[in-house]
Amino acid sequence: MPIRIGIGRGGKGRLSARILANQLVILALTGGIGFALFAFAQRSEIDRAYEQRALDIAQTAAAEPQIRQAVAHGGGDGIVQTVAERIRKASGASYVVVIDLHGIRHSHPDPALIGEPVGDPIAVLDGRPHVGSDQGATGRSANGKAPLYGPTGALVGEVSAGIPERDVLGELWRELPTFGLYAAIAVALGSVAAFLLARRLKRSTFGLELEEIAGLLQDREAMLHGIREGVIAFAPDGRITVVNDEARDLLGLGTALGSRLEEVLPDGRLRRALDGSLTGADLSVLTDDHCLVVNRMPVTLHGRELGAVVTVRDRTELIGLLRELDSVRGLTDALRAQQHEFTNRMHTVAGLLDIGDSDAAYEYAVESAGADQALTESVRERIGPALLVGLIVAKTTVAAERGVRMVLSDDSALGEDPPHLRRLLTIVGNLLDNAIDAAAGGPPPAGGREVELSLIEAVDQVMVRVADSGPGIPPGAAETIFEDGWSTRPDRGTARRGLGLALVHRLAQRHGGTITVSEGPGAVFTVVLPLPDATPVPREAQFTTASPTGGDRG
Repeated sequence: MPIRIGIGRGGKGRLSARILANQLVILALTGGIGFALFAFAQRSEIDRAYEQRALDIAQTAAAEPQIRQAVAHGGGDGIVQTVAERIRKASGASYVVVIDLHGIRHSHPDPALIGEPVGDPIAVLDGRPHVGSDQGATGRSANGKAPLYGPTGALVGEVSAGIPERDVLGELWRELPTFGLYAAIAVALGSVAAFLLARRLKRSTFGLELEEIAGLLQDREAMLHGIREGVIAFAPDGRITVVNDEARDLLGLGTALGSRLEEVLPDGRLRRALDGSLTGADLSVLTDDHCLVVNRMPVTLHGRELGAVVTVRDRTELIGLLRELDSVRGLTDALRAQQHEFTNRMHTVAGLLDIGDSDAAYEYAVESAGADQALTESVRERIGPALLVGLIVAKTTVAAERGVRMVLSDDSALGEDPPHLRRLLTIVGNLLDNAIDAAAGGPPPAGGREVELSLIEAVDQVMVRVADSGPGIPPGAAETIFEDGWSTRPDRGTARRGLGLALVHRLAQRHGGTITVSEGPGAVFTVVLPLPDATPVPREAQFTTASPTGGDRG
């Protein structure tokens, strides 16, 4: 079932209130700073406008023929003063001063200063107009200076005009309320946006405080990297968002955050179990080094899909112990079968002795002992390693107890020290277990229940073939027969079903061999391992080898 997230609302209203308060303070500060900067910018703009206006007044005065004539020929201060004052009053300027090249004033709002020299040098000797601020006798003013040319076009002086500072400030103060209104509207809109953003952030953090979020992050990191299970989280688009150290070790992922599974894992059962293509609980997956159990759970919040969480447990040691227990159980079954058979023989011998037929009892005892010895000797004639001989004899006894006749083919031949001995023990043991179960489980065929084993060592390979008289491979199972966890039988309560043929398949592939199975009733499994012992196939090659045709009973 999906994982549904429910988060408590700790500290209701605190997070959004803190966010809103901080944002309002920021808005107020930025609004005030913006207002001040805008006021300074507007003041500069007004200053430039008034300086240009002062320059226009000065140029108007400099263009007056009477002023040009009077300054060029000397004298006529009364005319210059009269014309300059008329222009000053008409324009609203604080002063219009006409100065000759010697720096002598010919007009001024204060008549006492007419004929007096100015303190500053003549600014228009370069023939160009000048603007700026001036701290004159009438106070601070926006100033404009224009060159004064005589009737002949020669430079004869300058005209300086000024507009009082109070006019400039008055213009600024008239415009500031409008600017303040605009700033207030901007702050109000920003406050509304800050309120909405605070509410959205609170929903996104599930009502948790900032300190709680930091604590949860620390707890999550400690938990993820401290547990012995692998944990992988996926976003809705399939990208890996969380992977802990155990998952990296078990799956060989490396740096996988932000990647998709197809970018970090080759195609195979492992990837299909992780991405959800395989459904079910406790999916068994074999890798080169581990036997894993994979569980994938979708994560939803308020009906919205948030992705999935996958847990990976390492069951390598447990499965090994369970399979060892199964082997012990098989040995126990074989000993029990032998004990049962031995008891029957002893009862027969005792009965013959009771009726006084000692000769028949002796012959029966000798014949029984010879039969067991004959079986062992028959196997030893063809199979050299004592471990394989013991395995085959034990499986033969177990098969007989279950009503299955197990035979070793006449063409079997294996030397005393064959390559792949340890692998052969695993392969033969798993294939015989499957074959005996298959032969004993179905209805008896006409020829009786039988399992045939062939072990042949050639110059360049070792071949194992196991045939049984069981029902064979189910239709449509050819593509999944050797996958981890595939089985036609339920678990026995110890080791999981579906791992035997997966192990055989992986052993064969890793060492450059092949495994095939026949179709139809009576399955025949054939495993071929090359000689000499080949270097194990790289991991990547395991996912590109063509799948054999056939089926698996697990």
